[in-house]
Amino acid sequence: MEINHRLSLKDAKRIVVKVGSSTLTHENGRMNFTRMDRLAMVLSELMNEEKEVILVSSGCIAVGMGKFSLKKRPAAMGMKQALAAVGQCELMNIYSRLFATYNQTVAQMLLTKPDINDEIRKKNVLNTFRSLIDLGVIPIVNENDTVSVDEIKSLMMYGDNDTLSAVVTRLVEADLLIILSDIDGFYDSNPKENKESKLISVVDTINDEIRNCAGAAGTMRGTGGMVTKLDAAQIATQAGANMVIANGSDPIIIQKILNGDDVGTLFVKKQV
Repeated sequence: MEINHRLSLKDAKRIVVKVGSSTLTHENGRMNFTRMDRLAMVLSELMNEEKEVILVSSGCIAVGMGKFSLKKRPAAMGMKQALAAVGQCELMNIYSRLFATYNQTVAQMLLTKPDINDEIRKKNVLNTFRSLIDLGVIPIVNENDTVSVDEIKSLMMYGDNDTLSAVVTRLVEADLLIILSDIDGFYDSNPKENKESKLISVVDTINDEIRNCAGAAGTMRGTGGMVTKLDAAQIATQAGANMVIANGSDPIIIQKILNGDDVGTLFVKKQV
């Protein structure tokens, strides 16, 4: 059964790829240009294979921190917003140049919860996605961190791009969501704390046992832990999309996933 699940990924036509801050940056917070270039190459090649690709990218605050050589994420919301504003500009500039190397055009889309929850705005967002896909453009999606304030953050924002990537997957009716992280997949316990933990290759059902395996902590450069990835898997699989969590240290793993290789953890879609 597992092999059949993996092989079915070859047929994915519309693919959402989410990359976190830990994938885009070095340990010191500076941009990892080699990894970003590999990502641009792999996604451009998927477009050449007539796949439809949407990239959900974290990293604007981390990039802003690196720009000013900050070692610690600031606590003040205003400073986070400022770093997000600087970092988002820098991040899109880098993406645009890297993808252009492979003759691929990209577009920026910044979203908040009301953009999806309000029916009129949701329709406009979906129309934009469809038009960009029709034009052969890769939409690069991020949360609009620059408009959030502390008091309304729970209302306005998804809080992490794992959830946002799943919401986008559901919105555009994608076939597959790939979340690239700094971990090889989903384990039965936290591998950073327990050396005896084992990687789970395929998850058919997200039940209490699976949720008990998840830890909540992310890295210093990101916000999403395994709990948010499970939430993302719940949204994506219930919407009829497969989801894979895999290590993003080499983005070529995306191609391995689509080849049906046994890498990362596959969360199997529900039949809708």
